[in-house]
Amino acid sequence: QVQLVESGGGWVQPGGSLTLSCTAPGFDLSSRPMSWFRRATGKGLDWVSLINSIGNYTNYATAVRGRFIMSRDNAKNMIYLQMNDLKIEDTATYFCAQSGTLGQGTQVIVST
Repeated sequence: QVQLVESGGGWVQPGGSLTLSCTAPGFDLSSRPMSWFRRATGKGLDWVSLINSIGNYTNYATAVRGRFIMSRDNAKNMIYLQMNDLKIEDTATYFCAQSGTLGQGTQVIVST
């Protein structure tokens, strides 16, 4: 089973930017579509974005469209989520996902 590892979370002020990363040590992600999800404290898991296997198609939840950009570098076995113009409501733990498997998550806190 794939083990996904996210990184890049942290604290940022509203309007700021962060880029999250995801990889899978010893597992080739290059042929697989990938997604990002997030979970705010006390709430359910929300889908954020997806990307196809070669990276030429992406889709986003309405709440993040126009602010977040998902990308991948298959040569490096990496998935990214560039988050711009962050809002307080983007505060959550972010997970990358592949076929129903989620990583351990990376926390993003947006506050003044």
